[in-house]
Amino acid sequence: MQRQQTPVVKDLILVGGGHSHITVLKQFGMHPVPGVRLTVICRDVHTPYSGMLPGFLAGHYAYDDIHIDLGPLSRFAGARLYHDDVIGLDLAHKTVRCRQHPDVPYDVLSLNIGSTPSFAQVPGAEQVVVPVKPISTFVQRWERFVTRVLAAPDGVRIGVVGTGAGGVELILAMQFRLQHVLREAGRTDTLEYHLFSGSPTILPTHNRRVQAKLRRVLAARGIQVHEGCQVVEVHKDGLRCADGRVYELEEILWVTDAAATPWLAEAGLAVDERGFVLVQAALQSVSHPDVFAAGDVAAVVPYPREKSGVIAVRQGKPLAQNLRRVLTGRAPRPFVPQRKWLALISTGDQYAIASWGGWAAEGRWVWRWKDWIDRRFMRMYRASRSSRDTRC
Repeated sequence: MQRQQTPVVKDLILVGGGHSHITVLKQFGMHPVPGVRLTVICRDVHTPYSGMLPGFLAGHYAYDDIHIDLGPLSRFAGARLYHDDVIGLDLAHKTVRCRQHPDVPYDVLSLNIGSTPSFAQVPGAEQVVVPVKPISTFVQRWERFVTRVLAAPDGVRIGVVGTGAGGVELILAMQFRLQHVLREAGRTDTLEYHLFSGSPTILPTHNRRVQAKLRRVLAARGIQVHEGCQVVEVHKDGLRCADGRVYELEEILWVTDAAATPWLAEAGLAVDERGFVLVQAALQSVSHPDVFAAGDVAAVVPYPREKSGVIAVRQGKPLAQNLRRVLTGRAPRPFVPQRKWLALISTGDQYAIASWGGWAAEGRWVWRWKDWIDRRFMRMYRASRSSRDTRC
């Protein structure tokens, strides 16, 4: 950690090591605010980059390729790093309650803790399914999932619930990896894959060209797609849809219906119907101006958007700027997000489809483009710096 050169005047607490906060750490490392003590409280000191998760599942990336070590990044920012779970907030006394550390006081608090799976409306799901969020715990669950498939005496029927880009990428990457794992083990099992969409189409937020291209890929790979199949019940042998259809499955992965951790609402923050923190365009809480939120945990009132890693990444710099402004006595500035953005959707086999508004493209060149973008992003945050003299 870099030595504080001036007395501590204000405490900035970052809860969570998500995509927005790693940008905040870098920005404060390059341009520190005198008198501000920065503290990061995070359950996982290695934060995964969601954009590279499908490539990791497919076997194209190693664990270290897709994770950012918060230790070197925190040291670069001159921040204290507490490896701990946050279990609550005391908004009146402005403290963060941790599982192991004493309460941590703050002057300004920022939340970037992602989301958790929500099974409230689906009986049996919590006991059976493998949730993809939070991603940090899913990475550990994935290896156990592969082990279970290998240990099964016969072919396994696998279901993925959720057909946004995350669900489609997941099932294609998973299929690619498992085919190779079984082949290496000398197994000839035929695995069966099912993709369940509660909406009438896959990738409902993308254009029809992208949807058609991915339908073609899914069909060519033998993945059965069940559109308009809202899952209403899960049991140990499969699931049931709202229209009465029943599917027998040995494994079910869940990539839908995210919710926020309960302690946000319990603390008294204004939240939406799923518990996400309601924030203004400046990413500042509508109920507590000393609290900011970004990424999945934030519900931006003027600009509602889907939960996506790319949004969290793009909120990073505006969040850092507004934290800096509030800490120095200035009003935060609204951040107007893009209405549309480039999405590069991988198919697991080093092939990808690009989506932008009404435009679509595909090919191995799109995968190479995505790989270049992702690796460049990781290089920005991976390098350990011993002093601020090596700023970039």
